[in-house]
Amino acid sequence: MQKFMQDTTGWDPLIRHYVAGGTESGGGIGRLVSYVLAARNPRFRHEVVDTRGPSWRPMRSVPRLFAAMAVIADDARSGRTVLHHFHIAGRGSTARKLVLGTWARMLGAPYVLHLHDYAYAEDLARRPAWQFDGIRALFLGAEQVIVLGKRDFRTVKFALGVPEDRITILRNCVPDPGPRPALATARRGEVRILFLGQLGPRKGVPELLQALTDPALPHTGWTATLAGDGPVDQYRAEAARLGLGSRVHLTGWVNADRAAALRAQADILVLPSHAEGFAMAVLEGLAQGLAVVTTPVGAHDEVLIDGRNSLLVPPGNAGALANALDRLIRDPALRARIGAEGRRLYLSGFGIDGYLNTLETLLAGHLRGALPAPRSA
Repeated sequence: MQKFMQDTTGWDPLIRHYVAGGTESGGGIGRLVSYVLAARNPRFRHEVVDTRGPSWRPMRSVPRLFAAMAVIADDARSGRTVLHHFHIAGRGSTARKLVLGTWARMLGAPYVLHLHDYAYAEDLARRPAWQFDGIRALFLGAEQVIVLGKRDFRTVKFALGVPEDRITILRNCVPDPGPRPALATARRGEVRILFLGQLGPRKGVPELLQALTDPALPHTGWTATLAGDGPVDQYRAEAARLGLGSRVHLTGWVNADRAAALRAQADILVLPSHAEGFAMAVLEGLAQGLAVVTTPVGAHDEVLIDGRNSLLVPPGNAGALANALDRLIRDPALRARIGAEGRRLYLSGFGIDGYLNTLETLLAGHLRGALPAPRSA
C-alpha cells in the first residue's frame, strides 16, 4: 500500500465536503459523505461543512452559508492545501453552490462539483437565462465534475458545455454489512418487505401501498415496513383506509443504526421511485443481500439487470410492482438467488474502500501544490 509522506514534508491535503444538512440531515448525499469520513486508511483528510442546516430556515440557513464562505476564505488566506468538494443537486442546492462557487473563483480556491440529482436536465430547463449562465459558469469553473451515470454525463457535457475529459462517472458506494445469515425468513415464518426513503410520490409510495392491496399478493406470510420522513400520518391513514394496518408499519424517520437493523431483518428491499440518481437505499439493499425491487430510472438500469440481480418494474405501475413482490414472496429460491446476485454485484465494485481509492486518485491531481513522492508501507 502506498502512503504519502505527510510526516516529513508537512504536506497535509484536505478535502472539504460541502453538504446541505451535513451527514445527519443531508439525505443520501450526507450518508455517502458519512461513509467516506468513516472509511479506513484515507490518503487525505476529509471534513464536512454544512451549508444549510437540518432544513431550510432563513434565519438559520443563511448564516450557515456565510459560515461556509468564511471557511473557504480562511483556507485561501492560510495557504493550506485544500480542495473544496461541492455536492450539488437541483433547486436550492444549486443556488447555494452558485454562491460558494462564485466566491471560490474570486479567491482562486479550487473546487470540484459532485452532481447528485434525479432530474438535473429538467431543473436546468426551468431556469431563466441569467441563472442558466451562472450555473454554466459554475460547472465550467470546476476542476472536475463527478456524476453518477451516463444521463448526467450527457447533461453536463451537452447542456453545460463541460469538456468530456473533465467529467467522471463515479457510482455511489456503501460499506459492507457482511454476509447475510442463511434461512432468515424460514426461521421467522414470514417475508419482510422494507422501504427506506422519504415518503412521497417521487419515491413511489402511493403505488407501493396500492400494490400491497393487490389481490395477487398472498393474504398472509408477509409484512412491510416503510421507514422515512415526510407526511407519515397521511400515509398511515391511507394504509389504514386500504386495510393494511395490521401488515404495514410506518416508522417515520430512522437514524443510520436503525436503518441498518431494519435491513438486517428484511428479505426484500423495495424502492419504486419515479426518479433517482443512483439510490443509496438500493445499494444498501444489494450489499445486504436483499432481493431488490426497483425501477429503471437514473443510473439504475446502467447497473441492474432485471431477473438477475434485481426485479425492475416500470415507475408508476402498481400492478407490475405487485406482481414482482408476489413472485418474491411466494418463491424463496428466487428471492435467495436475486439477493445473492445482488450482493455479488455489490462486491464487484460498490464498496467503500474501492470508492475512496478512486475518489482520492481523481482528486489528487487537482490539489494545489506538488504531490510528494509516494513510498511503499
